[in-house]
Amino acid sequence: MIAPQIVVDTNVLVAGLRSRRGASFRLLTLFGSGKFEVNLSVALLLEYEDAAKRLVGSIPLSRRDLDHVLDYICQVSNHVPVYYLWRPFLQDPKDDMVLELAVAAGCYAIVTFNQRDFRGAEAFGLKVMTPKEFLQELGVLP
Repeated sequence: MIAPQIVVDTNVLVAGLRSRRGASFRLLTLFGSGKFEVNLSVALLLEYEDAAKRLVGSIPLSRRDLDHVLDYICQVSNHVPVYYLWRPFLQDPKDDMVLELAVAAGCYAIVTFNQRDFRGAEAFGLKVMTPKEFLQELGVLP
């Protein structure tokens, strides 16, 4: 079976860094496992870094720890250049950036908690799923 291609929205990364409980953390622990492939653009990585570094002081990870987490994400992700833009398609330009990456990478799904914000992504053949829904579909969670 071919591993599904996904893009993980920043809110899922933040939730996984904030708590070791829940589907977001479980999803992050499966990065690089071969069960799915994560896709990343420069713009999304910069957003990940900004959001992660704002957590310093409220989570038990230092800036250096977060650099290691981000380095690992870069190491196990597919790096996808985004050459074309459909903006504006969604209401939030940051969501458009995630959608553009998912389309450019030929993804199966966008994994996010903000499913409403990605209304219309189905037109590009994408599923929009929460971490729990995605992991249940993979058979990782009951």
